[in-house]
Amino acid sequence: MRHNKSGKRLGRNSSHRAAMMRNMVTSLLEHEKITTTDARAKELRKVVDRMITLGKRGDLHARRQASQVIRERKVVGKLFEVIGPRFKDRPGGYTRIIKLANRLGDNASQVIIELVEEEFSAKVRKTSQPAAEVVAAAVTEAADASSDEETAE
Repeated sequence: MRHNKSGKRLGRNSSHRAAMMRNMVTSLLEHEKITTTDARAKELRKVVDRMITLGKRGDLHARRQASQVIRERKVVGKLFEVIGPRFKDRPGGYTRIIKLANRLGDNASQVIIELVEEEFSAKVRKTSQPAAEVVAAAVTEAADASSDEETAE
């Protein structure tokens, strides 16, 4: 029984699974978007978030830890020079999973996993008016516009 064992096995033994995850992390960080199955993407998200957190730290020890997982030196460099600083102010949630149609051969659910592009802003927009007044103003403007159209006809 697999009580308290985290992570999915994905139909592979441990060494094959670890190698597959390393290859997928390297590909995702290199291309910033890959297509895979839903179960693989959910497991990949955990490893990628750890790597980006190492990239945000940016010290030598973090670079060596990332090099143990990522197999290409240029991708490690990209992680620490481009991707890490991009997510500097973001507290987490570096990836997005978008569902696609099922694969034709075995009907496996396909997804696109990609790095989030837009800048994160923790600030909350405040309006000078309460929300109810903003909605009421929009409704009255729409009503005025429709009455103007009726009188013009």
